[in-house]
Amino acid sequence: MSRGAQSTAATAQPTLPPDRPGPHSKRLGLIAVVATFGGLLFGYDTGVVNGAVKPMEHDLGLTAFREGLVVSMLVFGAAFGAAIGGRLCDRFGRRRTILILSAVFAFGSFGCFASPNWEVLTLFRFILGLAVGGSSVAVPVYLAEVSPYEKRGSLVTRNEVMIVSGQFAAFVINAIIFNIWGEHDTIWRFMLIVSVLPAFALFFGMLRMPESPRWLSSQGHDEAALAVLKQVRSPERAEAELAEVHQLSDEDNASRTGGWADLAVPWIRRLILVGIGVGICQQVTGINAIMYYGTQLLEDSGFSANGAILANTFNGLASVLGISIGIMLINRVDRRTMLLGGYTLIVTFHLLTGLSALLIPDSAAFKPYMIMVFVVCFVFSMQATLGPLGWLILAEIFPLKIRSFAMGVCVFVLWLTNAAVAFGFPPLVASLGIAPTFFVFAALGVLAWIFITTSVPETRGKTLERFEEDFRARFTTPVQAAPSRAWASPPAE
Repeated sequence: MSRGAQSTAATAQPTLPPDRPGPHSKRLGLIAVVATFGGLLFGYDTGVVNGAVKPMEHDLGLTAFREGLVVSMLVFGAAFGAAIGGRLCDRFGRRRTILILSAVFAFGSFGCFASPNWEVLTLFRFILGLAVGGSSVAVPVYLAEVSPYEKRGSLVTRNEVMIVSGQFAAFVINAIIFNIWGEHDTIWRFMLIVSVLPAFALFFGMLRMPESPRWLSSQGHDEAALAVLKQVRSPERAEAELAEVHQLSDEDNASRTGGWADLAVPWIRRLILVGIGVGICQQVTGINAIMYYGTQLLEDSGFSANGAILANTFNGLASVLGISIGIMLINRVDRRTMLLGGYTLIVTFHLLTGLSALLIPDSAAFKPYMIMVFVVCFVFSMQATLGPLGWLILAEIFPLKIRSFAMGVCVFVLWLTNAAVAFGFPPLVASLGIAPTFFVFAALGVLAWIFITTSVPETRGKTLERFEEDFRARFTTPVQAAPSRAWASPPAE
C-alpha cells in the first residue's frame, strides 16, 4: 500500500480490537504505579518548602531576598528541566530519561540536606528543579504511549494524583515535624531529605519497566515495540496497534527531525500554541500560589502561625480528593466540557474568596474560616478539572515526531508562568490585599475560559494517531498539503 493510501486508511481507521482484561492489565497497572513515583517526587519537592522556609530563615540567616531566591530557584530549574527533558526523551528514550531523572532527584535531595549555607542550598534547589521539570515532561509522555487509548485518560492522570499526594504528604509531614520539633532550626533538612526514599523507589522500579513502544517503533525497533505491546495489551490488540504506530512512524521518519523547524508548518505551530495556552491557563488559576504560600495566606487572613500550618493541610487534602473525583470523570466526560465547567467553578470561588476578604470585617471571628473554605473549594475544583486535564491534553495533542520536543516547549512556558505567579503573589497580596489579588485571578480565569472555548480541541475517545490525522486535515489547506511540505503525505502511487 502506498503511503498516501495508508494516510487515507488511517483517517478512516476501523476500531481497534478491544483490549480485554488479562495478565497484561496487571503489568500495565504496575508500570503506572512505578512511573508515577516521578509525580510523587514532583509534588513533595514543590510542596515541602511551604513549611520548611521558616526554620531555614533561622538556620541559614535568610533575608527576604534570599528566601525568595531559595524558594523560586526550584521553579526556574523546573522550567529548564522541562525543556531539556523533552530532548532527553527523544535521544535516550522515555524509560532511560526517567532513570536519569530519578538519580538527579536523589542527588539534589542529598545536596539540599547537606547544604552548609544558602548559596549551596540555592544551587541544589536548582538541580532538584531540573529533575522536577524533566519528570513533568517524561512521565506523562511515557504513560500516554504505553496506555491503550481507552484507558489513557485515567492512567496519565494518575501522575497528577501522585503530584497532589506528594504535596499533601509534604504539608502533613511539615505540620507534624514543626509541631513536635519546631524548636530545632535544622528540622528543615529532615523535611527535605524524605524525598530521597521515593527517588530510590523510582530508580529501582524503572530498571524493570519496558521502554515506550511508540519510541521503539520510531527508532526502527519494531520487534521490541511489539514485545512491549504484548506485555501491556491482548495479543490481537498488540498486532493491530503496532501496525498503526508503525505507519505514522514511517511517515514521520521520512520528514525532518522534530524540532524548531517544524514551527514553519501551520498546523504544527497551531498545536504548539494551543499547548502553550493550556499550560498558561493552568498556572494563572493561582493554584501554585496556594501550594507555595498557603500557610502565609491563611496567616494573613487571621489564623495564628500554628493554626495556619495545620489549616494548610486542608488544601492538600482537597487536592487529593479533587483529583480522585477527576479520575472518575475523565473518561466519561469530554475534555472541553470538564475544562469549561472547572473554570466556571474556579472563577466563582475566586470571587467568593475576594468578596469574603473585602466585605467581612476583620473583627469577625469567622472571617479566616470563610476565606479558608472558599480557598479549599477552589483547590478542589481546580484539581478535579484543569489540574489533571492540563497535563493530559499536553500528552495527547502532539504528533509522535515532535511530542517530546513540543511537550518540552509547552512545559517550559508553563514553569515560567508558575515562576511569575510565585514571584508576583506575595508582593501583590502585600500591596493590594487578599481581595484584589483574587479578583485579578478571577479576571484571568474569564480570559482562560474564552481561550478554551475558541481554541482547545477535543481529544477524548481518539487514539493519538487518529487525533493527529484529524487535526492535520482540519487545519491544512490544499496548498499546504502539497508534497513539498515535509509533514504532508505524498499522493498515492
